[in-house]
Amino acid sequence: MKKKILLVDGMALLFRGFFATSFRNQFMYNEKGIPTNGVFQFLRYFLDGINTFKPTHVIACWDMGSQTFRTDIYEKYKANRGDPPEELIPQFDLVKEAIDIFNIPNVGIENYEADDIIGTLARKYQNEAEVIILTGDLDMLQLVDDNISVAIMRKGLGNYEVFNKINFLEKKGILPEQIVEFKGLTGDSADNYPGIKGIGEKTALKLLTKYKTMDDILLNLNEHTKGIQTKLTTDLDNFKISKQLAQIKSDLELELELDSAIWEFDKNNLNANLERIGIRPMNLNFLETD
Repeated sequence: MKKKILLVDGMALLFRGFFATSFRNQFMYNEKGIPTNGVFQFLRYFLDGINTFKPTHVIACWDMGSQTFRTDIYEKYKANRGDPPEELIPQFDLVKEAIDIFNIPNVGIENYEADDIIGTLARKYQNEAEVIILTGDLDMLQLVDDNISVAIMRKGLGNYEVFNKINFLEKKGILPEQIVEFKGLTGDSADNYPGIKGIGEKTALKLLTKYKTMDDILLNLNEHTKGIQTKLTTDLDNFKISKQLAQIKSDLELELELDSAIWEFDKNNLNANLERIGIRPMNLNFLETD
């Protein structure tokens, strides 16, 4: 049986789960007074991903704080984001306790984001397994490659848009390796880095459709309008910084025994174990194998 590894972008699922269930400011609490709504919804997303993609191995990947090598490069990186809601903060540890119950690894490295861990693991295992990345983060699309696909969570439970090497160009109009070039040109308002002022998505796509990289664009500078030429040359430093921020690392030193990630757990006692940490029982009928 061929290995199929699901790399879970833990924080993306947790934030999504929290805000999906807290819009009325109503929260579930366990006996210790810790809110549990984000973790409960995280598990719904997590288990639905398992059911949909049927992996043989699962790894949960996590951010380890807001300060990373990217904030060293650019102080304003993600500076537009406020502090997480106080009801969410204690759920950062609780969700990892929940993952421990499934006997799969929680992986995080100080100074790096979950994206970098996922990038490293995806490249590490792509030659021996099919790798699927479960996330809501479009930055992950740069990782699409042979044996690496990205499942983007869309609105509603069980709604995924899967990007792979075959369908990527048709869906996005550019290649996976051009995503960082695109981000360098346009910047990213969500992550608060600038790109080239005055270059929007439409112009960036047009440029990258004709020229594969910024280097190619600059080599053919005289083919562009005076306005585009001025923008490209004036903001070249911002392009370089933005591209560097967008680039997901795939070469971290990370030791992980793949056997530790085998999707195999004590299903009979799962609900009891979840109740022990204050999480409502889950409906696991859909996890039955064919």
